Amino acid sequence: MKTQRLTMAQALVKHLAALRIATDNGAVLPYCGGVFSIFGHGNVAGLGEALWAERGAIKTYRAHNEQGMAHAAIAYGKALFRERMMAVTTSIGPGATNLLTAAALAHVNRLPVLLLPGDTFASRTPDPVLQQLEDFAQGDLSVNDAFRPVTRYFDRITRPEQILTALPRAIQVMTDPASCGPVCLALPQDVQTQAFDCPEEFLQPSVLRMRRPPADARELAQAATLLRNARRPLIVAGGGVLYSQAGDALRVFAHAFGIPVAESQAGKSSLVWNDALNVGSVGVTGSPAANTLAREADLVFAIGTRLQDFTTGSHSLFPDAPILGLNVQVADAGKWRGTTLVADARTGLLQLTEALAGWRADAAWTTRAHHFAQGWTERVDALTTFDPASAGVLPYDAEVIGAVRYSAPDSDVRDVVVCAAGTLPAELHKLWRAARPGNYHMEYGYSCMGYEIAGGLGVKMARPDQEVIVMVGDGSYLMLNSEIATSVMLGRKLVIVVLDNRGFGCIQRLQLASGSPHFNNMLDDCADGDGSLPEIDFAMHARSLGAESVHVANVAELKTAMQRARAASRTQVIVIDTTHTRTTDDGGCWWEVAIPEVSGRAEVNVAHAQYLKDKQGQQRP
Repeated sequence: MKTQRLTMAQALVKHLAALRIATDNGAVLPYCGGVFSIFGHGNVAGLGEALWAERGAIKTYRAHNEQGMAHAAIAYGKALFRERMMAVTTSIGPGATNLLTAAALAHVNRLPVLLLPGDTFASRTPDPVLQQLEDFAQGDLSVNDAFRPVTRYFDRITRPEQILTALPRAIQVMTDPASCGPVCLALPQDVQTQAFDCPEEFLQPSVLRMRRPPADARELAQAATLLRNARRPLIVAGGGVLYSQAGDALRVFAHAFGIPVAESQAGKSSLVWNDALNVGSVGVTGSPAANTLAREADLVFAIGTRLQDFTTGSHSLFPDAPILGLNVQVADAGKWRGTTLVADARTGLLQLTEALAGWRADAAWTTRAHHFAQGWTERVDALTTFDPASAGVLPYDAEVIGAVRYSAPDSDVRDVVVCAAGTLPAELHKLWRAARPGNYHMEYGYSCMGYEIAGGLGVKMARPDQEVIVMVGDGSYLMLNSEIATSVMLGRKLVIVVLDNRGFGCIQRLQLASGSPHFNNMLDDCADGDGSLPEIDFAMHARSLGAESVHVANVAELKTAMQRARAASRTQVIVIDTTHTRTTDDGGCWWEVAIPEVSGRAEVNVAHAQYLKDKQGQQRP
């Protein structure tokens, strides 16, 4: 067996640089799209040296915040439907723990990312080193143990040759459609630099291929029987449809059998927005078309969705319908007493298409779906068109979304919109029109404030030929904005639209609806003592990070600014003042937020009584 004398870090980087994946379109591409790195004493001498030596084979990108660069890496994998990934390396201590939020985000959303935090010395000779967490009852504990519950695979490399098994296992997890998620290899700084005789076959890994498992024959027959017995079935398309690249198969299936399709947050863009059977978003942030049909359906065919509470209205939205779950992950396929069909979404749909030949849903049901879809399309036109009669009144999110969406020069809009938290996910889920799979990029599994700008950077790195538009509230912008500078530094242009409503408007509305008073959400509520309210100039701040930016006075100016932004080559930030008191009232459904049983406020007691009434319509597991 031929070997090379390499350090553990050198072997790791060479393996990553050599990894290739055969994609669905037949191309063979590097599996790892690069390594985001912020160096410190825990990784600069070991992994840093190895990355420099292989800089011609695998790119290293410097960012400005560890959490931000991990969000960017995760967004990269999501934008490429999990066929490729990026790695992230940090020093020990705070650099490592800054990755924890991103790791949890990737875990919830089932997205691949390779986390490579530095760790304390395996030899323990210099303990305690700078930034080391000491636990007097557990000598082998490090802050990296916090990654165990938020990753799909965790290992600590305490000898250099362990990388020969640990890294392939990590790659296996990320490329398995059922177990896909974040993986973490904690790298003690001394072990990174230790040499061993590395087999050359480790440096020449086989080409990776994504697994597309078919359905079991018994489960397939049971699923076909369920569908054949249904008169009013509804498809709920989740993120698994996109990751399986099953959009075409879904379209053919829906039209062959006359079944309307509703989309979850993760599944939006599975069908083109104006497909005659696309009835729009479903659930708490759902359209009236999708939610009405959900309440009337006699079977819910859940494809590639994990049935999050926002999708099911905290399990109140499908009162009479059994669930058929087509999912590559058995735990998701069988949720909520569902009938399981464990398979890749695309493969399973193709199998069912054959098994259901000659059957169709009730013609009246299909016609009703067409009517609802067309009606919702017309309503979205109205909601996203700015009313000149409201001039002088602050716009709300729907009007901003319309100005952004319709600033494109043609109807086949290739924009990718990126968002994560606040009111915008609800409005975008209902109102954004996605013309192609993946053109709606919403992180709503973890709903992580601060994901937006960093995530937009990752999307732009994955899809450099598309316009990436980040829509973000002022609260999220203030939480994490440093990757604006990274986007400028890397020449990855973003268009960032900041909607400034002076605080956490979404949560304040929820606070008031729960019977509580204005408290600790809007900036106007938060001045303390002699403190004064901050006058935050987001446009000036963005310019200080290297972006070109402007504060617009109204929706008309926003449209003009968007046209200039599209023509620009550098990251653009457009700021517009909005109101948090108006939202789109159409659609939606109940969402369980627990209300105190006992309170001195009459408003809370009223809200609690309504809460108990609403819970009566909730299904029990």
